[in-house]
Formats: sequence, structure tokens, C-alpha cells
Amino acid sequence: MRKYAVIVAGGSGSRMGGGIPKQFRSLCGRPVLWWSMKAFKEEDPDTRLVLVLPEEFISLWKDFYSTLPESERYEYEIAKGGKTRGESVKNGLSLVEEDTYVAIHDGARPLVSPATISSGWEKVKEEAAAIPVVSVTDSLRFLVNNTDSESVNRDSYVAVQTPQMFKTSLLKNAYDIAGDRVFTDDAAVMENAGHKVSLYPGSYDNIKITNPKDMAIATLLMGKDA
Repeated sequence: MRKYAVIVAGGSGSRMGGGIPKQFRSLCGRPVLWWSMKAFKEEDPDTRLVLVLPEEFISLWKDFYSTLPESERYEYEIAKGGKTRGESVKNGLSLVEEDTYVAIHDGARPLVSPATISSGWEKVKEEAAAIPVVSVTDSLRFLVNNTDSESVNRDSYVAVQTPQMFKTSLLKNAYDIAGDRVFTDDAAVMENAGHKVSLYPGSYDNIKITNPKDMAIATLLMGKDA
């Protein structure tokens, strides 16, 4: 089973403030993006890494990466980020061989565990697509015309995370079918092409960093695992 991890980190991180995208900021002494690389390599050292980075920050990333100990500098390829997430994913997929499996992962989810990754690979062996989910714990309401609302059964919903796992050839074809249409994630692209999306267990620790408070939470969670 030949595996690729396309780690999408093409955003500017404007909600974090401070000018440097969140994926390059320090989390427990290492760039946020590095932790995802580490998790995939710990799960399987043969997994090939593709980083999708904003073009204007590629040299900055290389500078950061060069300061890491040699034992922590995993091999990777770089694809340039696009104007949309979908375009970024397609750019990353261009570096992935056809007859393989691919994980698409948010570079802003540094706490993904090797165990979660392993569960995804096992699931996608038998499926076209496999995505990690967790149960919704908050009460939910459905907005009606953006003015009224009504309660819904939260047991009928799950929250979706990454890494989302696919058979590479099917995902590439699904993006060809999607064209310029915008979808919220890669699973939706696959569904649009007529493929079933299967679920596997995610983790509540697998948070997505979007603001400074998330960085503080991630630091605490890292300390818990230390």
C-alpha cells in the first residue's frame, strides 16, 4: 500500500494576526506544520509527504525547517497554494502518483495522532473515501431563512475532521468532474462524483487552530501527551 500525505497549509492565517501564517508559528518549540509531518512519519516512515504552501512563504518555511535537528527533517515535496482550498489540493495531488492512496490533511491540525491516521488507512483499503468524525456535543439549531430557527437532533450529526483518505485516482477524477465548483472539503468532491464516503473515528484532541486561543489549547494538549 503506497501512501501519500498531502498536508494543506496554503492559507495566510489572517485570523491569527501578527503577519506570520499559523502553520509556521512555534508550538512547543516546533512549527505547527511540522507536528503533522511527524505524525504521518511515525505512523509509517514510508509515507511520502507533500506540503502545499503559500508561494510567498515558501522561503520562510525552508529557513525554519533548516534550523531543526537533522533527525527531525523529514523529506517532502512542495506544491504552491492556490486561490482556493480546492485549487491547493489539486496542486498537491499533481505530485502524487496515480496507483496510490492519499491523505488530505489540514496543516492547522497539529495534534492528529498516528493512531487516527492508521485507522484511516485501514478504512480506505476497502472504500473509495474515508473521513474521521466525532460526535457533536453541543445542542444544534437549524436556521430558517436566517431569521427563525428550530431544534434538531444532534445524534443525527457528526463533526468532520482530517485526514481524509482516498484512492488517489478516484480523488483526482472527482476533482476533474468538479471543475471550478467550490466544495467545503474533499469528501464533498467525492460525493459529487458519485462515490460513497465512509466514516472512521476521529479525536476530540484533533483540533484545528484558527486563532490565538486555539494555540493555547494545543499547547496544553501537547503537554498532556508529553
